[in-house]
Amino acid sequence: MIGQIILKALNEQIKKELDSAYLYLSMAAYFDSENLEGMAHWMKLQAKEEFNHAMKFYNHINERGGKVEFFALEKPPMDWKDPYEVFKNVYEHEKKVTESIHNLVDLAKKENDHATYSMLMWFVDEQVEEEANALKILEILEKIKDNSVGIIMLDRQLASRE
Repeated sequence: MIGQIILKALNEQIKKELDSAYLYLSMAAYFDSENLEGMAHWMKLQAKEEFNHAMKFYNHINERGGKVEFFALEKPPMDWKDPYEVFKNVYEHEKKVTESIHNLVDLAKKENDHATYSMLMWFVDEQVEEEANALKILEILEKIKDNSVGIIMLDRQLASRE
């Protein structure tokens, strides 16, 4: 049986993961409106990935005899200045998610919840990848600045994400 303190924290994390999916879907809509289909594709896949993360927490709660609780999602921003600003937001957002996961790890240790701790190690590794991917794209965008040809080339590269 899952403890109430961990249960509350994991339900809050489900909301954070769904907020992330909603944010990335909003970013996809922005890119679609700018005819940057590759970047939109990347964001749509990112949104699906965040939804899958929420489901990992959902399943963990159910497997441990807890009750999943849903909270209202936050309305995400809808407009950005340019792709650089979007990916800067992605990188900053992923750093916040990493902090949230690390806080859950600390809580699982404190509560001696070994099952949750074990499950969270997957997320610790995942966040290293999430931050690295966002930072790589951000650094490329820094180099190409307002170079429309460079942005189109990056857009085509991001379209190949599977």
